Amino acid sequence: MNPKLIREVASGIFQILGRNRAAHTYIIKGSRRIVMVDSGLPTTFDITQSALAELGLSTNDIDLVLLTHEHIDHAGGAPLMPKSCLIAAHRLAANKLALKDEFALMNQAFALNTDHFEIDVCLEQGSIIDTGEHQIEVIHTPGHCSGAICVYEHSNRVMFSADTIMAKGIVGGVLGSGNISDYINSLRRLRTWNTELLLPGHGVNCTDVTPSIDAGILQLETLLRDSREVFNAMKNSDHGFDSVVRSLRELNVR
Repeated sequence: MNPKLIREVASGIFQILGRNRAAHTYIIKGSRRIVMVDSGLPTTFDITQSALAELGLSTNDIDLVLLTHEHIDHAGGAPLMPKSCLIAAHRLAANKLALKDEFALMNQAFALNTDHFEIDVCLEQGSIIDTGEHQIEVIHTPGHCSGAICVYEHSNRVMFSADTIMAKGIVGGVLGSGNISDYINSLRRLRTWNTELLLPGHGVNCTDVTPSIDAGILQLETLLRDSREVFNAMKNSDHGFDSVVRSLRELNVR
């Protein structure tokens, strides 16, 4: 197996390292089902195909693609998968993908246009996929965006954390439909899971899971405090909320 393309990070779990700003892609290989977690950019799909070949597989062998959220660096390869492969995402992410919501998909950040997305399965909190050797559970973790999920694999105690949390407390930012308070709540819930290995969407894998989550929470709590200062400054500005409300009130004066 070529470690520059793909490597086994836990029993039956393989990591395809992201290239050219694409997110990492993961393969969960069971006796009954083969699942892909995220699909990278459309421009890195050939790397995915080469990595699968190292396992003696092709895209035709993938039964299900789990998209952790709708951003193009995670979801962009999904339309290139064969029709026999089911594509799954949280219902909030699925809606944005199906409608090709340019603001939500972050296409322009990568100077790419998305193909037509067809989401076959809408996931919810607690959805479980069984590959034969792995039970994969969906955790809805809004914050980075509204439809973000993490995926927990029970037998190896592995958390696929996408952009929700990475090594050393790096968070993926609050984008589009996300918000800080939901993000903090999501990380607090992730902290309660018995995770031994964190497999993020970007960067290095992590075994110091709890300290990384705690650092992410602190980072977001700091961002929350900073945002309050911004709103307080706006309140005292001629262009703040009071002036906006006053101008709207004046529109109703006859």
